Amino acid sequence: MSLMNNLSTSMISSSSSTFLAPTSFNSRTQSVSVPLKNINIVKCVATPQEQQNAYKTKVSRNANIAKLQAGYLFPEVARRRAAHLLKYPNAQVISLGIGDTTEPIPDVITSAMSKRSHALSTLEGYSGYGAEQGEKALRAALASTFYRNLGIEDDDIFVSDGAKCDISRLQVVFGSSVTMAVQDPSYPAYVDSSVIMGQTGQFQKDVEKYGNIEYMRCTPENGFFPDLSKVARTDIIFFCSPNNPTGAAATREQLTRLVKFAKDNGSIIVYDSAYAMYMSDDNPRSIFEIPGAKEVAIETSSFSKYAGFTGVRLGWTVVPKQLLFSDGFPVAKDFNRIICTCFNGASNIAQAGGLACLSPEGLEAMQEVIGFYKENTKIIVETFNSLGFKVYGGKNAPYVWVHFPGRNSWDVFSEILEKTHIVTTPGSGFGPGGEGFIRVSAFGHRENVLEACRRFEQLYN
Repeated sequence: MSLMNNLSTSMISSSSSTFLAPTSFNSRTQSVSVPLKNINIVKCVATPQEQQNAYKTKVSRNANIAKLQAGYLFPEVARRRAAHLLKYPNAQVISLGIGDTTEPIPDVITSAMSKRSHALSTLEGYSGYGAEQGEKALRAALASTFYRNLGIEDDDIFVSDGAKCDISRLQVVFGSSVTMAVQDPSYPAYVDSSVIMGQTGQFQKDVEKYGNIEYMRCTPENGFFPDLSKVARTDIIFFCSPNNPTGAAATREQLTRLVKFAKDNGSIIVYDSAYAMYMSDDNPRSIFEIPGAKEVAIETSSFSKYAGFTGVRLGWTVVPKQLLFSDGFPVAKDFNRIICTCFNGASNIAQAGGLACLSPEGLEAMQEVIGFYKENTKIIVETFNSLGFKVYGGKNAPYVWVHFPGRNSWDVFSEILEKTHIVTTPGSGFGPGGEGFIRVSAFGHRENVLEACRRFEQLYN
């Protein structure tokens, strides 16, 4: 008997009207009901006369932004979801697309933020601008929790409002003249920020790639780790492990090869470890577990998927003192300058939450939330396996990478949305290597995940 059937024996009829029936889904602690009927949309449409008389400035548009294709992946998914709701206003849509957390932040963490918030209303507890690099106590806690015995010091760590924000700040540090490589498929922010900075050529529609980007193909055949012997030398290498979207986690031997490759080529690795706490295998949680990595790597991470901080916004980036530009100037000093110029530091309330996350009670609470999402992942993986699909990921990350060979991934996305009212993410949105796949997120209330799996079974049985 499948895990799905063990957890729930509910059945649905073969009619899609089941998916349209009013339903409320339960979280672990409370019922969640999302009203969908009363959607008021106001359209502002210019008349032909207004368009003809529209005033134009003499400022040219940024040509690099003009290179970007369509919308950013996740807003485009949201746009199609909204259009679907206009077509089916009573549909009970389940979102397993964007990787947004759904479970409440543990009380031990919110209590600390609440206490800090209330303290701001007192003379004794008020604080204004803090250090742009983050509060000392939090930097020290990050160093001792995630980088103990790895040679990373408190002042190597820069606290921020999220890893995604730091990716763009790093691109500003690197400038427009560098070359870059990226896993294919990978999180789209790496490529899009590179395009905006002017590091790339035009988009080549025939191959679905930007010129001047080295796409490191990651496939089931190579274990989702690129053949570095076929990768051209670039200045910057973006690498995410566990990977978003494939869920693959690089082994110690693979990361050792990656560090050697970077050192041989004089490259800098930007290592995204935002899902490291989801790791089940005995693989490195940090790039700095690899000897020599401090001379060639930067690491960025976040509380978003550990503590439900997707809305709170708190992350960090590690830039070791040993990492130097070709002229010997420390990369950390330039990153610090960008931080001080473009950023006033993370919210002091969010940082209080971050410090609580790293307490013994906070770490235990985060592990419980992560365990909940990993159980969701197990349910999704078993469902697609039982339906005969090739399924990847899921063990070390909250994403399931499902193969639909020979199919256009946007077509699969549309089919699933139209027939089951479930939002997924098309693989091609993560790069040309994602064509023929969809990503299913495990972030969701348990009842939603169970219901989604019942709908998948009805569609593909």
